[in-house]
Amino acid sequence: MHKEIHTLILSPEDMGRIDRAAAASGLSSYGLMERAGQAVAAAALRRFPGARRFAVLCGPGNNGGDGYVAARALRAAGADVAVHALGDPAALKGDAATAHAAFAGPVAPLADYRAREGDVVVDALFGAGLARDVPDMVATVIEAVRGHVLPVLAVDLPSGIDGRTGQVRGAAFEAAATVTFMCRKPGHLLLPGRAMAGEVEVFDIGIPARLFAGHAGHMRINTPDAWRAAMPALTGAAHKYVRGHLAVFSGPATATGAARLSAMAGLRAGAGLVTVLSPAGALAANAAHLTSVMLKTVDNTDDLGVLLGDERLKTFVLGPGFGDASAARGYVERIAAAGRRLVLDADGISAFREDPKRLFALFSDGEPRLILTPHDGEFARLFPDLAGDPTLSKIERAQKAAARAHAVVILKGADTVIASPDGRALINENAPPWLATAGSGDVLAGIAGAHLTRGMPAFEAAAAAVWRHGEGGRMAGEGLTADDLINNLNGPDQIK
Repeated sequence: MHKEIHTLILSPEDMGRIDRAAAASGLSSYGLMERAGQAVAAAALRRFPGARRFAVLCGPGNNGGDGYVAARALRAAGADVAVHALGDPAALKGDAATAHAAFAGPVAPLADYRAREGDVVVDALFGAGLARDVPDMVATVIEAVRGHVLPVLAVDLPSGIDGRTGQVRGAAFEAAATVTFMCRKPGHLLLPGRAMAGEVEVFDIGIPARLFAGHAGHMRINTPDAWRAAMPALTGAAHKYVRGHLAVFSGPATATGAARLSAMAGLRAGAGLVTVLSPAGALAANAAHLTSVMLKTVDNTDDLGVLLGDERLKTFVLGPGFGDASAARGYVERIAAAGRRLVLDADGISAFREDPKRLFALFSDGEPRLILTPHDGEFARLFPDLAGDPTLSKIERAQKAAARAHAVVILKGADTVIASPDGRALINENAPPWLATAGSGDVLAGIAGAHLTRGMPAFEAAAAAVWRHGEGGRMAGEGLTADDLINNLNGPDQIK
């Protein structure tokens, strides 16, 4: 499979257009279905060699057609196969009807399926195109399979998972594994779909890569291929100011740790010089813990204005443990007016909850130079309408927010989405669950700041930060603290 396609994420609508383009180009649509069904059968035999019976549940569309092909292949391999159909198989049309006819075996109604010990369920009821709640009969079967703790192999996506949003439509199978074709869909990567799809196999059924160019959108999986070329390489001529000067605003004396985590992460992630900007009352607390990070007093916008006179100070991180909403707004306005770059996190985001448009207007022109790093609650403070729209996927919320704010948005979570104002979006998948720990977000903000100050475009800077953050968590292992995470960041020029 072409490398670009391997990281591509397609909406169900885009995949449908590509399927139609493949058929229009002269490819046999039934040939594609045959390869898909054979791949499902091969996965079933490989993954479940001890199965006493394969219960193949076939739906009324092309996903059901894949199921009939798989059932025929399983039976030819000598497996015990029971096929149950949703709806009347005689009503099938097109390739699905051809697949049913080629199966030529008994097909019982779905309502007659009785789960029994030793069954492996091959779920070919609905694919990624499902956009409505499953029928009651399907929900009943899903519950019976769950009650008997039977393994499920899903075809394309577990039935009941919305392929566009990853949400459960009434009820859904929890699959041990899923076989999908050509590319993953948002439902494979967005929660809860990601958790319910199990291990996902992507099988190349033979659609040419050229057909994806005109029909695919701008969604990808976040891998180093998406941003490695934008990361500056270190050379013998580099010095600390070439690598960039990053400044991180500290909170008051009782809340300085978050800023120090961001600062140390920025230094470890590749910034040449990092300074903590501290209120006078917090200087002693910060000075007691800082060695390789510099320290400056900033108590008001006039103090900040003096620092902004140094053109080498390129990038700021504001928000971790900051606390003072009024001061945050004043500092952001000065940074924006000076044309500098900013990572706005945590309290910095919340500072604009009463007037988000005020923030967006500050960074509305030129190349994006603002990175927002909200979790769902912070996102709702800036974008309440998007957060409250149940029809939008997490990807769509992030894309719309990025366009509105003219900023790169890192919408955090176990399924973090990075979105650019131009519509590009990446979904991250390398983050382990133990990254959900105190200070983890502060570290992410510092990494993103380091990338910005080294000159990376905002989208690539954010995407690289999210990936390195996840990789650092994986290397640190379960039970990590934020300090462990910093100590396990790969050097920026050691990414393979």
